[in-house]
Amino acid sequence: MIRVPRLRPFRRSEAPRRPRPGVRETGRKLVRPFVLALFEGDADPPFAARRLTFRTPRWLGSLVPGRSYDLVQAADLLLAFVLYGIMISTGLDWNDAAARAHIADPRVPGPAPLIFMYLIAIGVSLPIALRDRWPLAAWRVAAVMLPLIVYVTMTVGDVVPPYPIAAILMYLLVLYSVAVRCERRITVGVWALTVLTVWIVHPDSMFLATIIASVAVLFGYNVRARRTATARLVREEQRTREAESAQSVLEERARIARELHDVVAHHMSVIAIQAEAVPLKAAGDVAQLEAGLAEIRALSLEAIADLRQVLGVLRDPQGRTDTAPQPGLDRVDELVSNARAAGLTVLVKRSGALDGQPQAVELSAYRIVQESLSNAMRHAPGATVAVDIARLGDELRLRIINGPGAVTDAGAGAGFGAGSGPGFGAGSGAGQEAASGAAGPPGRGAGQGLVGMRERAALLGGTLDAGPVDGGGFEVVATLPVAERESA
Repeated sequence: MIRVPRLRPFRRSEAPRRPRPGVRETGRKLVRPFVLALFEGDADPPFAARRLTFRTPRWLGSLVPGRSYDLVQAADLLLAFVLYGIMISTGLDWNDAAARAHIADPRVPGPAPLIFMYLIAIGVSLPIALRDRWPLAAWRVAAVMLPLIVYVTMTVGDVVPPYPIAAILMYLLVLYSVAVRCERRITVGVWALTVLTVWIVHPDSMFLATIIASVAVLFGYNVRARRTATARLVREEQRTREAESAQSVLEERARIARELHDVVAHHMSVIAIQAEAVPLKAAGDVAQLEAGLAEIRALSLEAIADLRQVLGVLRDPQGRTDTAPQPGLDRVDELVSNARAAGLTVLVKRSGALDGQPQAVELSAYRIVQESLSNAMRHAPGATVAVDIARLGDELRLRIINGPGAVTDAGAGAGFGAGSGPGFGAGSGAGQEAASGAAGPPGRGAGQGLVGMRERAALLGGTLDAGPVDGGGFEVVATLPVAERESA
């Protein structure tokens, strides 16, 4: 009886194991540099640095097609021509020596075909001509032609190791260009293939050849790293300039917004109060009515002139500013006259040397006084306002304080005075608009007066304090340094 062996069932654990994904990924990473170097890789475009150029003289313009030439490319072409001649001459000498040796001893190999001499000369010169524009293509041409150069050198040449001087010079220049213009993986692949080829062709010279090739590659890679860092620094500087430009634009917009707010708030407040008070004051008197309207017209023209001065830079596409002088402390009397015409009782006190202040300080002081008087007219009509301007050492100090507003028929009709809105009333005054924010009714402003005054003081390195005072009213105290601005 024949016994048939029983077959063991197939177990999944005995199936051939597939390579782990980590192993495949590692192998792919190891092979990728060689694939990039031989087939798929490409060099980076030339750096945007300024290159040496040679301009064609005018008297050669009719004979030479181009107006300027790149000196690096011209030097490469000249070196390629020289190496071509040297390699042709060396190869022909090798062939003559091999022919004589073959005649003397037929066992010695004869001369190589003449076409090989031209091919090795092209293999030495063509990569030099290509290395500046297409460095990786130049290395691939050299890698294809080097076996023929080594074969001819070992067959008819008497050179040990079998690397002609012209071929060594060509290959080192091409290695340098690859390291400068190609990414790290391509450079590593080219270097590894070079070391492997040297080990196969002539193991005895592998150590010295590896050192020389490594020096060329490291030198080129160092140049690439420095150029990349320089380009990155240039980009960062450009971004910084763009950010500074954008910041300058924002600061200019804020300055224009402050100017517009001060001009519009002051003049429009005075015009609105005058337009409402003039008919009541005239009481049918045509002469007083005409005088009041003439004053309103003058205030309107002054407001238009100030707006034109502020907006002039926006209308000019070339960014030229208006050359008209900015208002200063010498025009405070005009503000006082307008405020008195609107019903305020304004007392002005000046002390110290106020002439010759820096323009920025005078403009900021003028705008602070203007905004304080405007808020007093809007929120405390008929009040008494004291304006104190003093120069104390290296500081210009401003103090504007107003008492509670007087409740009049005109003021009540205008919506001012007691109970005119949240945060306003008989005790409100200069700077109260900003202090109360947007709680007031529409038409009283966006609450940016006090913010704008503080920004003006802060830009000059000064301070501004504002708040209500005991007994009703409001006080604004500003300190503006002038010594540093004068020295600047």
